[in-house]
Amino acid sequence: MAAAGRVIEQVLRESDLPWESPRPGTYVTQLPGTRKLSTTCQLIVGRHTLSLNAFVVRRPDENHEAFYRWLLERNLRLYGVTYAIDHLGDVYLSGRLPLAAVTAEEVDRLLGSVLENADGSFNVLLELGFASSIRREYAWRVSRGESTRNLAAFTHLTSEVD
Repeated sequence: MAAAGRVIEQVLRESDLPWESPRPGTYVTQLPGTRKLSTTCQLIVGRHTLSLNAFVVRRPDENHEAFYRWLLERNLRLYGVTYAIDHLGDVYLSGRLPLAAVTAEEVDRLLGSVLENADGSFNVLLELGFASSIRREYAWRVSRGESTRNLAAFTHLTSEVD
């Protein structure tokens, strides 16, 4: 267990990621993104496994079937992590690795998988589950003369609002 913790700390330090250890064997870091500003990722060293959990997005407001279907289909292509939902319907990435397989390369690869699938999929998930909210936010900002710059990725959804 201690060796796995040292490996995780090494990877986080070498990757220049901010991190904390709120209790022995638990590590929390923020993975910087381009679509999603950051993804909080928790790594927990257990007796036999390293567990990883990262929040992706809250429960969708609409289009639930297509939203969750996209997640399940995407799970077939993921490495080391899978999309999961909690009792509220919020979406996480979750993974588990035997302690014997915890190496710097593998931890780095898992963190990369989290980043790719939280940040890289973020806009698709917003489009699928929050299109009406995006349109309302856009209309509200336009009506008040506020910037819509951070909604630019969704112009195909908001062009009909103008």
